[in-house]
Amino acid sequence: MSASTVRVALVYPELLGTYGDRGNAVILERRLAWRGIAAELVEVRAGAAVPSDVDVFVLGGGEDDPQSLAAEGLRASKPAIEHALDHGAAMLAVCAGFQLLGHSYEAADDEHVPGLALLDMVTVAGADRLVGECVVEPDAPLPLLTGFENHAGRTRLGDGVAPLGPVRVGRGNGDGVDGARADRVVGTYLHGPVLARNPALADLLLGWVVGQLPPIDDGLALRLRAERLAAAGLNAR
Repeated sequence: MSASTVRVALVYPELLGTYGDRGNAVILERRLAWRGIAAELVEVRAGAAVPSDVDVFVLGGGEDDPQSLAAEGLRASKPAIEHALDHGAAMLAVCAGFQLLGHSYEAADDEHVPGLALLDMVTVAGADRLVGECVVEPDAPLPLLTGFENHAGRTRLGDGVAPLGPVRVGRGNGDGVDGARADRVVGTYLHGPVLARNPALADLLLGWVVGQLPPIDDGLALRLRAERLAAAGLNAR
Protein backbone atom coordinates (compact mmCIF):
# COMPACT_ATOMS: atom_id res chain seq x y z
CA MET A 1 0.00 0.00 0.00
CA SER A 2 1.15 3.58 -0.58
CA ALA A 3 2.63 5.35 2.41
CA SER A 4 -0.35 7.62 3.06
CA THR A 5 -2.96 7.90 0.32
CA VAL A 6 -4.67 4.82 -1.17
CA ARG A 7 -4.50 5.14 -4.94
CA VAL A 8 -7.33 3.57 -6.96
CA ALA A 9 -6.42 3.24 -10.64
CA LEU A 10 -9.25 3.28 -13.17
CA VAL A 11 -7.57 1.70 -16.20
CA TYR A 12 -8.51 2.86 -19.72
CA PRO A 13 -12.01 4.15 -18.85
CA GLU A 14 -12.62 5.28 -22.45
CA LEU A 15 -12.04 1.69 -23.65
CA LEU A 16 -13.21 -0.36 -20.66
CA GLY A 17 -16.14 1.64 -19.33
CA THR A 18 -19.27 -0.17 -20.53
CA TYR A 19 -22.41 -0.13 -18.34
CA GLY A 20 -21.03 2.36 -15.84
CA ASP A 21 -18.17 0.14 -14.66
CA ARG A 22 -16.12 3.24 -13.86
CA GLY A 23 -18.49 3.56 -10.89
CA ASN A 24 -16.58 0.72 -9.23
CA ALA A 25 -13.51 2.94 -8.89
CA VAL A 26 -15.58 5.84 -7.58
CA ILE A 27 -17.19 3.57 -4.99
CA LEU A 28 -13.83 2.32 -3.72
CA GLU A 29 -12.53 5.88 -3.35
CA ARG A 30 -15.70 7.05 -1.61
CA ARG A 31 -15.85 4.11 0.82
CA LEU A 32 -12.34 4.98 1.95
CA ALA A 33 -13.10 8.71 2.23
CA TRP A 34 -16.27 8.05 4.25
CA ARG A 35 -14.06 6.27 6.76
CA GLY A 36 -11.58 9.13 6.93
CA ILE A 37 -8.94 7.25 4.91
CA ALA A 38 -7.12 9.38 2.33
CA ALA A 39 -7.80 8.10 -1.17
CA GLU A 40 -7.12 9.22 -4.72
CA LEU A 41 -8.82 8.15 -7.94
CA VAL A 42 -6.22 7.90 -10.71
CA GLU A 43 -7.51 7.69 -14.28
CA VAL A 44 -5.10 5.89 -16.62
CA ARG A 45 -6.05 7.05 -20.08
CA ALA A 46 -5.74 4.81 -23.12
CA GLY A 47 -2.21 4.88 -24.51
CA ALA A 48 -0.66 5.76 -21.17
CA ALA A 49 1.53 3.36 -19.22
CA VAL A 50 -0.20 1.74 -16.27
CA PRO A 51 1.63 2.87 -13.11
CA SER A 52 3.04 0.43 -10.59
CA ASP A 53 2.55 2.70 -7.56
CA VAL A 54 -1.18 2.14 -7.12
CA ASP A 55 -3.10 0.10 -4.57
CA VAL A 56 -6.20 -1.08 -6.46
CA PHE A 57 -6.63 -1.62 -10.19
CA VAL A 58 -10.14 -1.38 -11.67
CA LEU A 59 -10.87 -2.69 -15.19
CA GLY A 60 -14.34 -2.57 -16.73
CA GLY A 61 -16.19 -3.95 -19.72
CA GLY A 62 -15.81 -3.00 -23.36
CA GLU A 63 -16.75 -3.88 -26.92
CA ASP A 64 -14.49 -5.92 -29.24
CA ASP A 65 -12.39 -3.16 -30.83
CA PRO A 66 -11.80 -1.20 -27.61
CA GLN A 67 -11.02 -4.46 -25.82
CA SER A 68 -8.33 -5.29 -28.38
CA LEU A 69 -6.79 -1.84 -27.94
CA ALA A 70 -6.87 -2.27 -24.18
CA ALA A 71 -5.21 -5.68 -24.47
CA GLU A 72 -2.28 -4.15 -26.34
CA GLY A 73 -1.74 -1.45 -23.73
CA LEU A 74 -2.11 -3.82 -20.79
CA ARG A 75 0.41 -6.26 -22.22
CA ALA A 76 2.92 -3.42 -22.56
CA SER A 77 2.33 -2.53 -18.89
CA LYS A 78 2.38 -6.09 -17.58
CA PRO A 79 5.65 -5.70 -15.61
CA ALA A 80 4.25 -2.67 -13.75
CA ILE A 81 0.97 -4.45 -13.02
CA GLU A 82 2.74 -7.56 -11.77
CA HIS A 83 5.06 -5.44 -9.61
CA ALA A 84 2.09 -3.74 -7.96
CA LEU A 85 0.25 -7.02 -7.36
CA ASP A 86 3.39 -8.63 -5.95
CA HIS A 87 3.68 -5.72 -3.50
CA GLY A 88 0.15 -5.88 -2.13
CA ALA A 89 -2.11 -4.23 -4.69
CA ALA A 90 -5.58 -5.60 -5.41
CA MET A 91 -7.53 -5.80 -8.67
CA LEU A 92 -11.16 -5.90 -9.78
CA ALA A 93 -11.73 -6.82 -13.44
CA VAL A 94 -15.23 -6.92 -14.96
CA CYS A 95 -16.39 -8.61 -18.18
CA ALA A 96 -13.92 -7.63 -20.95
CA GLY A 97 -11.44 -6.63 -18.25
CA PHE A 98 -11.86 -10.06 -16.68
CA GLN A 99 -11.27 -11.79 -20.03
CA LEU A 100 -8.04 -9.80 -20.45
CA LEU A 101 -6.58 -11.42 -17.31
CA GLY A 102 -6.29 -14.76 -19.13
CA HIS A 103 -3.98 -16.17 -21.77
CA SER A 104 -6.29 -15.13 -24.62
CA TYR A 105 -9.84 -14.33 -25.63
CA GLU A 106 -11.62 -14.95 -28.91
CA ALA A 107 -12.81 -11.79 -30.64
CA ALA A 108 -15.85 -11.53 -32.91
CA ASP A 109 -13.70 -12.06 -36.01
CA ASP A 110 -12.43 -15.39 -34.59
CA GLU A 111 -9.03 -13.88 -33.79
CA HIS A 112 -7.51 -15.12 -30.53
CA VAL A 113 -6.15 -11.98 -28.85
CA PRO A 114 -3.39 -12.47 -26.24
CA GLY A 115 -4.21 -11.27 -22.74
CA LEU A 116 -2.14 -10.52 -19.66
CA ALA A 117 -1.84 -14.18 -18.63
CA LEU A 118 -2.17 -13.21 -14.97
CA LEU A 119 -4.60 -16.09 -14.51
CA ASP A 120 -4.62 -19.55 -16.11
CA MET A 121 -7.75 -19.18 -18.22
CA VAL A 122 -8.95 -18.61 -21.77
CA THR A 123 -12.14 -17.14 -23.20
CA VAL A 124 -13.79 -18.43 -26.37
CA ALA A 125 -16.77 -17.09 -28.28
CA GLY A 126 -20.19 -18.56 -27.54
CA ALA A 127 -23.03 -19.22 -29.91
CA ASP A 128 -25.25 -16.61 -28.23
CA ARG A 129 -25.08 -13.69 -25.84
CA LEU A 130 -25.70 -14.18 -22.14
CA VAL A 131 -27.88 -11.29 -21.01
CA GLY A 132 -29.80 -10.62 -17.82
CA GLU A 133 -29.65 -10.59 -14.05
CA CYS A 134 -26.92 -12.78 -12.58
CA VAL A 135 -26.47 -13.90 -8.97
CA VAL A 136 -23.30 -15.57 -7.70
CA GLU A 137 -22.83 -17.46 -4.44
CA PRO A 138 -19.21 -16.97 -3.35
CA ASP A 139 -17.42 -18.48 -0.39
CA ALA A 140 -17.72 -16.80 3.03
CA PRO A 141 -17.40 -14.10 4.17
CA LEU A 142 -19.08 -12.74 1.05
CA PRO A 143 -22.88 -12.94 0.74
CA LEU A 144 -24.76 -13.51 -2.51
CA LEU A 145 -23.50 -11.15 -5.21
CA THR A 146 -25.91 -9.51 -7.61
CA GLY A 147 -25.28 -7.92 -11.00
CA PHE A 148 -26.25 -8.17 -14.64
CA GLU A 149 -24.37 -9.78 -17.47
CA ASN A 150 -24.21 -9.00 -21.18
CA HIS A 151 -21.49 -10.92 -23.01
CA ALA A 152 -20.88 -13.67 -25.54
CA GLY A 153 -17.65 -15.05 -24.10
CA ARG A 154 -17.30 -18.41 -22.39
CA THR A 155 -14.39 -18.38 -19.94
CA ARG A 156 -12.63 -21.61 -19.02
CA LEU A 157 -10.56 -21.60 -15.85
CA GLY A 158 -7.43 -23.70 -15.43
CA ASP A 159 -7.31 -26.36 -12.73
CA GLY A 160 -5.52 -24.08 -10.27
CA VAL A 161 -7.88 -21.11 -10.61
CA ALA A 162 -10.94 -20.86 -8.36
CA PRO A 163 -14.14 -19.21 -9.59
CA LEU A 164 -15.68 -16.33 -7.72
CA GLY A 165 -18.55 -18.71 -7.04
CA PRO A 166 -21.35 -20.87 -8.45
CA VAL A 167 -24.09 -19.10 -10.38
CA ARG A 168 -27.55 -19.17 -8.79
CA VAL A 169 -29.21 -17.08 -11.50
CA GLY A 170 -27.81 -16.38 -14.97
CA ARG A 171 -24.85 -17.95 -16.75
CA GLY A 172 -21.57 -16.25 -15.71
CA ASN A 173 -18.59 -18.00 -17.32
CA GLY A 174 -21.01 -20.30 -19.12
CA ASP A 175 -20.27 -23.48 -17.15
CA GLY A 176 -22.15 -22.95 -13.89
CA VAL A 177 -19.70 -20.57 -12.22
CA ASP A 178 -18.79 -16.91 -12.54
CA GLY A 179 -15.49 -15.11 -12.60
CA ALA A 180 -12.27 -16.00 -10.86
CA ARG A 181 -10.59 -15.27 -7.55
CA ALA A 182 -6.87 -15.62 -6.92
CA ASP A 183 -4.79 -13.93 -4.22
CA ARG A 184 -5.98 -10.28 -4.29
CA VAL A 185 -7.53 -10.47 -7.77
CA VAL A 186 -11.28 -10.71 -8.46
CA GLY A 187 -12.69 -11.18 -11.96
CA THR A 188 -16.40 -11.31 -12.72
CA TYR A 189 -19.01 -10.84 -15.44
CA LEU A 190 -21.19 -8.83 -13.03
CA HIS A 191 -21.99 -5.28 -14.10
CA GLY A 192 -24.23 -2.99 -12.12
CA PRO A 193 -21.75 -1.51 -11.27
CA VAL A 194 -21.03 -4.58 -9.16
CA LEU A 195 -19.60 -2.67 -6.18
CA ALA A 196 -22.66 -0.41 -5.99
CA ARG A 197 -24.84 -3.48 -5.62
CA ASN A 198 -22.48 -5.38 -3.33
CA PRO A 199 -20.72 -3.27 -0.67
CA ALA A 200 -19.27 -6.38 0.96
CA LEU A 201 -17.25 -7.08 -2.18
CA ALA A 202 -15.97 -3.49 -2.23
CA ASP A 203 -14.82 -3.83 1.37
CA LEU A 204 -13.18 -7.18 0.69
CA LEU A 205 -10.99 -5.52 -1.95
CA LEU A 206 -10.23 -2.55 0.29
CA GLY A 207 -9.52 -4.78 3.27
CA TRP A 208 -6.82 -6.57 1.30
CA VAL A 209 -5.07 -3.21 0.94
CA VAL A 210 -5.69 -1.33 4.19
CA GLY A 211 -6.62 -4.07 6.66
CA GLN A 212 -9.70 -4.12 8.88
CA LEU A 213 -12.21 -1.41 8.05
CA PRO A 214 -14.56 0.35 10.46
CA PRO A 215 -18.27 -0.03 9.63
CA ILE A 216 -20.21 2.63 7.72
CA ASP A 217 -23.90 3.11 7.01
CA ASP A 218 -24.71 0.88 4.02
CA GLY A 219 -28.48 1.19 4.28
CA LEU A 220 -28.98 2.57 0.77
CA ALA A 221 -26.62 0.09 -0.88
CA LEU A 222 -28.19 -2.83 0.95
CA ARG A 223 -31.68 -1.75 -0.13
CA LEU A 224 -30.47 -1.71 -3.74
CA ARG A 225 -28.91 -5.15 -3.29
CA ALA A 226 -32.14 -6.55 -1.81
CA GLU A 227 -34.18 -5.03 -4.64
CA ARG A 228 -32.01 -6.59 -7.33
CA LEU A 229 -31.94 -9.98 -5.61
CA ALA A 230 -35.73 -9.86 -5.41
CA ALA A 231 -35.86 -9.07 -9.13
CA ALA A 232 -33.86 -12.27 -9.64
CA GLY A 233 -36.29 -14.23 -7.47
CA LEU A 234 -34.02 -14.53 -4.43
CA ASN A 235 -34.02 -13.22 -0.87
CA ALA A 236 -31.17 -11.07 0.43
CA ARG A 237 -28.85 -12.74 2.90
